[in-house]
Amino acid sequence: MLSRIVNAVLLVVAGAVIGGIGTVAHQLTVTWVGVTIPLGLIGSLLCFTALLVGLRLLGGSRRPALCAALGAIAVILVFTQQSPGGSVFIPNNLRGQIWLVGPILIAAVVVSWPDVKRAAGRAGTA
Repeated sequence: MLSRIVNAVLLVVAGAVIGGIGTVAHQLTVTWVGVTIPLGLIGSLLCFTALLVGLRLLGGSRRPALCAALGAIAVILVFTQQSPGGSVFIPNNLRGQIWLVGPILIAAVVVSWPDVKRAAGRAGTA
């Protein structure tokens, strides 16, 4: 029981770290041949997706991916608030809106995706 609690706390912390790094990096852009590429947003969303998909594939249940997703989304939502000094980490622009909504949608898809291993096991025994 204690190991499950410690595991859940560590997964929330891992998700919070990914959410914090993504929040800081999501506004990074690179201009290449006159085209602005939102490299920070793409990298942040890919990193978040890789974390959740990896946990979903390796974990025996949805719980690990859900814990990490909750940690990341909580940090993202905290950083949308204006600080007492007046600064915000997630500005109200297109990249900020995508970073705010994207992880929620990704988490919903990854956590709710059917378990392929269990479905294949049931089909094999039937």
